[in-house]
Amino acid sequence: MQRTAQISPQAMESVSTPERVETHLGTLEFPLGVPTEETANRVYDHVGHVRAVSAFLDAYSGVSLWAARRGFLEAGIQDHDVLLFSEFMDPKTLVLTGNADTVYFLTFLDLTEGPLVVEVPPLALCFLNDMWFRWVADPGMAGPDRGAGGKYLFVPPGHEGPVPEGGFFTLRTRTTRLILGGRAFLEDDDPKPAVERVKEGLHLYRYVPGFYGTSIGEIVTGGTAPPLPWTAQTWTAALHRPDPPRFVEGSGLPVNTVPPGDATYFDFASELVHDQPAEALDPEIAGALAAVGIVKGRPFEPDARMREILTEAAAVGNATARTLACRPRPAEGAHYYGASSRWLNGLLVSGHEFLAPPADITDRGVEPRPNDGARKLNLRSWWWYLGVGISPAFTAPLPGVGSQYLFSLADQ
Repeated sequence: MQRTAQISPQAMESVSTPERVETHLGTLEFPLGVPTEETANRVYDHVGHVRAVSAFLDAYSGVSLWAARRGFLEAGIQDHDVLLFSEFMDPKTLVLTGNADTVYFLTFLDLTEGPLVVEVPPLALCFLNDMWFRWVADPGMAGPDRGAGGKYLFVPPGHEGPVPEGGFFTLRTRTTRLILGGRAFLEDDDPKPAVERVKEGLHLYRYVPGFYGTSIGEIVTGGTAPPLPWTAQTWTAALHRPDPPRFVEGSGLPVNTVPPGDATYFDFASELVHDQPAEALDPEIAGALAAVGIVKGRPFEPDARMREILTEAAAVGNATARTLACRPRPAEGAHYYGASSRWLNGLLVSGHEFLAPPADITDRGVEPRPNDGARKLNLRSWWWYLGVGISPAFTAPLPGVGSQYLFSLADQ
């Protein structure tokens, strides 16, 4: 006898939507399963709020960096100018995770006109990130030059011109702007030798096709793609020693690099989205931004309803980020040092991509640790609300090469 399958009443109830649903949004009505216009409007306002809060939290790294570049420009510091703290950083400069006992140097790099060369001074510890604060390279002591100084060539997205055969550490980037941050260490508690090393050794200049790194044979045999003309101009450019960058004294200089916590946050996000290639942004983050009207190639013109939603979302988003930063929970992966300690480090359980803990470095070698495939979103918010820059070296327990950061924002 054939048996007839039965669907339980509990299953039917679980896949049904009642005509009236009580929620924190109020009573939502679905006569015959279809939302009323009033319910639809209320839900869409809620969706706008959810997407806006998500956009605030998930795009924070990029907005933070865009805010820093805006602060530089407002202070008269142009791209390729180097902000150098020769007498240390002080409270007049608003910057996250800044210390007052090291020589910092910071500059924004513009690749919109083509590849750029950065000559790094010796004995510097640097990070190079793109405009969404993603790791690109570690010029200096943690990088391939290992503190000896070196020439780095950064190639922008979509570049199809020739690049040199060798002589550079060549890296392709996802954004057309970058940030270079570095520190040079004191000698006998004196910052002056470090400052001189930076001024003498840091150079930034456009790459000229056919110059250093490209052999004569490569040019005359048409090995470069596309072929280059062998001209006196190319040869002259190859021999030209670039001028040093303009150094701007940072000590005592008022500069604001901190992103806003109000609705203007979304205006900053729109500026960044329009400045950079659409492909440079993670599709999920781009989706949250697009849901509130921030889309590459379209003007960001929120109406009064959306402005009200963005104002509330910024307040909630900022409160959320601050809570995640100031009081992260061990259950979410924050690693506290000691049972009663408030010192913590979230990168040690999430790594520089907030996906997997960094590898263990032991006497047996480098041993990878398990990756559960889930991005640690709360720890990502923790880091970007408090810090700037990211690198695998930030998690490396290697004295003189890595940089590990401990935070404590509560005494109990």
